[in-house]
Amino acid sequence: MNKNNLELNKHVEQDAAVLLYGNAISGILITLLTSSFLVFAFDNPQTADFKTVWWPIMAAVLSLRFIDAMWWNFKEKNTDFDGKKAITRFIIGVNSTAIVWTTYLVYATTHSSGIELTTTVITVASMAGGAATILAAHKYTSMFYPVILLVPGAIGLLFSDIEALQLLGVLGLAFGFVMLATSKKSADFTRNALFLKNENAVLVHRMEEKVKQRTQKIYELSNLDPLTGLYNRTAFLDALKMMVSKPIEPFSLLFIDLDGFKKINDSIGHKAGDQILKKTANRLKAYTLESQLLCRWGGDEFIIVFTNTRQSSAIEKSKQLIEKLSEHHKIENSVLSVGATIGIALYPEHATTEDRLIQLADMAMYFQKKQMRSTVGVFSEQMEKLYSKELRLKNGLTKAIEQHQLRIVYQPIIRSEDNTIAAFEALLRWRNEDENIPPDEFIPIAEQYGLIHEIGAWVLNHACQHASQWGIGSNVAVCVNVSVIQFQNENFINVVKNALLNSGLPAELLHLEITESVFATDFDSTSNLIKQLQRMGIKVSIDDFGTGYSSLSVLQDLAVNMVKIDRSFVAKMDSNGAAIVTAVINIADSFNFLVIAEGVETEKQTNALKKLGVQYLQGYFHSRPLEVENIPSYLQSGVSPSTTNLSHQVDQRGESIEIN
Repeated sequence: MNKNNLELNKHVEQDAAVLLYGNAISGILITLLTSSFLVFAFDNPQTADFKTVWWPIMAAVLSLRFIDAMWWNFKEKNTDFDGKKAITRFIIGVNSTAIVWTTYLVYATTHSSGIELTTTVITVASMAGGAATILAAHKYTSMFYPVILLVPGAIGLLFSDIEALQLLGVLGLAFGFVMLATSKKSADFTRNALFLKNENAVLVHRMEEKVKQRTQKIYELSNLDPLTGLYNRTAFLDALKMMVSKPIEPFSLLFIDLDGFKKINDSIGHKAGDQILKKTANRLKAYTLESQLLCRWGGDEFIIVFTNTRQSSAIEKSKQLIEKLSEHHKIENSVLSVGATIGIALYPEHATTEDRLIQLADMAMYFQKKQMRSTVGVFSEQMEKLYSKELRLKNGLTKAIEQHQLRIVYQPIIRSEDNTIAAFEALLRWRNEDENIPPDEFIPIAEQYGLIHEIGAWVLNHACQHASQWGIGSNVAVCVNVSVIQFQNENFINVVKNALLNSGLPAELLHLEITESVFATDFDSTSNLIKQLQRMGIKVSIDDFGTGYSSLSVLQDLAVNMVKIDRSFVAKMDSNGAAIVTAVINIADSFNFLVIAEGVETEKQTNALKKLGVQYLQGYFHSRPLEVENIPSYLQSGVSPSTTNLSHQVDQRGESIEIN
């Protein structure tokens, strides 16, 4: 028998007990009154002694039944009681009553006569007739009760010498068998009714359970993030909206962004990334047991609300949280770790609406991540001003090319040996709404929002086009800075090829400048890409050398053509800058790299750099950046480019490195 059938039978038994006990007290009282009437209404010396013994027995049985009925009504009725045990107690009492009754009827048929006997037979027969309905909830009791009441007495009447009593005995037997059949049918009907009722109830319960399960599923789909089990964005916003709609204590909202997650997701795979997110969610739940407002906002971003928390305690909790989230994760055979940067917005100090609070916390996280990852930042008005400006610049950049707001200026690079022009560095300028935006402001924005690829391709194409028009035989190269993001793009080589093809510029006259940070990603891929460019004839230089990632172990395997000394070292030539410049020159010379010094602004710096052996100079001392239309006249001025190969060198690999 399966679990469902057991549950069904249990409820059927309970309902049967309810029906039986429902009429128990009234039946007991009627039996008591009837038995008392028969005992005390007739004064028959032949039965007096019997009645004296019989009535106390009946009263005792009825008393026990009454106690049982009261117990059931007050102790079991409204509980999940054991129906089978309750029925067993009931039928013991009822059947005991029936046996006591039949002893009375049998005795009466042999010792009573006249009106007393007739009254006794009619009374007992009436009680037997009522049993078919009252006891129908228990089949065998409803059949046993009328039979035990009628049949023994009817048999006693058959042995009477009086013909009328014999006839009454025959009628009693017939009535007993009729009641037997009637009781069976009534019991079967009642049992089926109880079964159907409870079967329907079970079906309804199952349906309700399924509806409940589906409702729960719908709730989870609507309100919970399927991966982490945390609130999703919709549910969190609803809860936070309700929270700020009524007067409450101050609280802090923490916007959490994982550091290094994308690298794990991209390099190891989304399966590992999902495990990181699950484990992070578990750590957040374990840490924020007192907070009901915790959600996965999206991707690797989470939001927590700490109630009754001000700035100082919010910062302290955030630091603890960062420490907890930064612990290593053991996933399969790998030990992985991510950090977390947290931005904080305070209610009601910073905002009083849910959308605004989240926006400000996100903003605080964003600015903190730019300054120093895996730390905490609290929103400030200065952040909002910077953010608004950044958004304005970002929106302007998306239309800058289309609206012809971008232009390229060119700063000469001079050979220190003979003061001739070796190349022009292409410098991007942007004028937005009558405002000149410095490159160090808009280039990071272009990189962040994915605009650098389009802008970088535009610069490369126009720089090559301009260089091709400076004059045949000028042999003056153009240097173009390449963003790390550009350089890592798989389509970068094709962009360079198209720029050369469309402009007709010889590859030897294109120099690409990359920063040292490009080697912090995938050194092998970067090195292979540089070699591809060099095989095309393009020269590659490291910009801002000495300020970033490069080390001797990297340089010895790196086949760049030039290194560019950062302007910060040149500016400090009078102090410790000279020693650094000397060290850079020595390193470059040992690897056969050419050296360019940028930011040269004085004659003193020029002479010192020449004396140290720097091959190329660039800075305001020689020329400020020129508009493209002024370059031809500049080339024809007193300083003209050399047509001889003054810087031809051969590196350790036997490859020619030169700037024409």
